[in-house]
Amino acid sequence: MTKITEMIGIKYPIFQGGMAWVADYHIAAAVSNAGGLGIIGCGGADENWIRDQIHKCREMTDKPFGVNVMLMNPRAPQIAEVLAEEKVKVVTTGAGSAGKFIPMWKEAGIIVIPVVAGVALAKKMEKDGADAVIAEGTESGGHVGEITTMALVPQVVDAVNIPVIAAGGIADGRGVAAAFMLGAEAVQCGTVFCASEEVNIHQNYKDMIIKAKDSSTRVTGRSAGAPVRQIRNQLTNEFMKLEEAHASFEEIEALGVGALRKAVVDGDTKNGTFMAGQIAGMVNEIRPVKDIIEGMFAQANELLKNASPVC
Repeated sequence: MTKITEMIGIKYPIFQGGMAWVADYHIAAAVSNAGGLGIIGCGGADENWIRDQIHKCREMTDKPFGVNVMLMNPRAPQIAEVLAEEKVKVVTTGAGSAGKFIPMWKEAGIIVIPVVAGVALAKKMEKDGADAVIAEGTESGGHVGEITTMALVPQVVDAVNIPVIAAGGIADGRGVAAAFMLGAEAVQCGTVFCASEEVNIHQNYKDMIIKAKDSSTRVTGRSAGAPVRQIRNQLTNEFMKLEEAHASFEEIEALGVGALRKAVVDGDTKNGTFMAGQIAGMVNEIRPVKDIIEGMFAQANELLKNASPVC
């Protein structure tokens, strides 16, 4: 039991990341049914899609689940209102500051947990009324910051008085145990759930993760101010060529339009954006969500129980 499991009412202190196009009601319900917190990822979808996903998730689980809002989505204000109307248990946010939506969500009884990539935003989110924060390191897949999980989590823990969830580079019990030693009250994982039986993505996406090595990911878009970690392929090479040529933000963004859908839905291994974290090299098989979660915490508990003194 941790502050997070008590706050939300879940068995295991683990969140499934709200990955755009990947995190639909199928995987969210599976993670929640297995004792974690499943999360539906809004990505660039509209409020009608979100409402439908919430209703379908409720048909598949009576356990708590959450919704992630990408604040850069032009429909974010409308989505925020739907979440308040539906009174989802948890809202996580990314790509910006959730401050203007927090009062409405809190009034609806929603637990609000923003994703942060630095101490300054973590402190602001606490001041604005967030219940906890997810400190996400640059090892993560998708949109990333600059600071590693190992460096970020303890600094955020020291800076705020609300619980901290560690994210980035966690795929087994060793990562869970390390996160707790850094002061986290829970972990969030994404890449390992992309290699689950229940996730509703193209088989090629799962295979890309299974075949990945420690150096198989790279971050594109840093020069444009929109860094994204993904598995290397023809598309990432094209991204890097544009960056080396000092292309504009608009040119780099245009190359990526529709690329995530090409990966998740079409399985286009050349032109798709296969977002995955550096931990992909440790994910070697496709397993049921229940086995993933239970295996992680069995290993973590054993490690923490048997930890040896350092001197």
